[in-house]
Amino acid sequence: MKSDFLKYQAQTTPHPLALEITHAKGSYIYDTEGNAHLDFVAGVSACSLGHCHPRVVKAVQEQAATYMHVMVYGEYVQKPAVAYTKLLASLLPEGLETTYLVNSGTEAIEGALKLARRVTGRSQLISARHAYHGNTMGSLSIMGFEERKAAFRPLIPDVAFIRFNSKDDLKKITEKTAGVVLETIQGGAGFIEPKNDYLKNVRQRCDETGALLILDEIQPGFGRTGKLFAFEHYGCIPDILVMGKGMASGLPVGAFTASRKMMASLQISPKLGHITTFGGNPVIAAACLATLGEITETGLIAQTLEKEIVFRKLLKHSLIKEIRGKGLMLALILENSDIANHLVLTCAKKGLILFWLLFEPKAVRISPPLTISINEIEDGCGTILEVLKMYGQ
Repeated sequence: MKSDFLKYQAQTTPHPLALEITHAKGSYIYDTEGNAHLDFVAGVSACSLGHCHPRVVKAVQEQAATYMHVMVYGEYVQKPAVAYTKLLASLLPEGLETTYLVNSGTEAIEGALKLARRVTGRSQLISARHAYHGNTMGSLSIMGFEERKAAFRPLIPDVAFIRFNSKDDLKKITEKTAGVVLETIQGGAGFIEPKNDYLKNVRQRCDETGALLILDEIQPGFGRTGKLFAFEHYGCIPDILVMGKGMASGLPVGAFTASRKMMASLQISPKLGHITTFGGNPVIAAACLATLGEITETGLIAQTLEKEIVFRKLLKHSLIKEIRGKGLMLALILENSDIANHLVLTCAKKGLILFWLLFEPKAVRISPPLTISINEIEDGCGTILEVLKMYGQ
């Protein structure tokens, strides 16, 4: 199977990890040799409730047996999507009430960019250096890392960049700016949190200039940081909220939410201002509904902060220079990239799944399922410390 994987399936790197999977359950992924791998990555923050959570599986199976795709997005009334968007609106601040369901986080970014231009009548988009919002052309255009963009230029025009956490750069937001797009917590850059009321200051500057604030919660959203959405920690409400990854416990989905008035602008001049065939798919919407219900009806959100404390208490080693992030969105910052690579690859051999971050070579991602147990955290951290202790021997 591995040789067919390498031959017939397009790859993203010359040397994929190529773990051959048989099944997954809870916090573990199992390979074809019968080995259990403790998952500290959760499909890059996608599997919020772990693998094959019973509530999600039941919802998917029941919906798949009822009806699947019946019509392009926005034409038919389909109960899973209506119930989900209604529940989401009840959990969000006033003004974030209407949700457009799409297929992925990067498509949600594309929709948000179009919406900002459509509503304001302006063209300029502002993003942050070292930002990552996806890999489609619009998302790539606002990526703040030239090395990954250069091969695909020309990209969309009229995009400017500011430094995350720099109040001085906020003067670049002007009356020409349609939208300011920021990750609430920068992901690929190394899980960098906003500091010193940075997001409040961005919000104020957007209000002054009439620019729309778009917050990308694709990674930190849905309870991962100890709030349903990370912006709740920082006293800043966006005009457009972008979601993805953890929405459906491992199924492909994304969404952007704004006011009903703003979202209505995609209906006219022209009609079909944003359209998708499979967005709002009833099976995936059922998984979204089950996931959101489980996250909000249990103590999982509060537990993420308790579990963060356990990680920070256990992961103390001279080679770990810093632990960034919040809740179960954590990044170990190692002494150098060689140690980071060694840690990821050696832990993989010992049955612990870790992963890298896009732009920070010294970082190692820890973003396990929200459902991970304290015992599983202790086991995984023990493996990390064992590998770091043996480094260089």
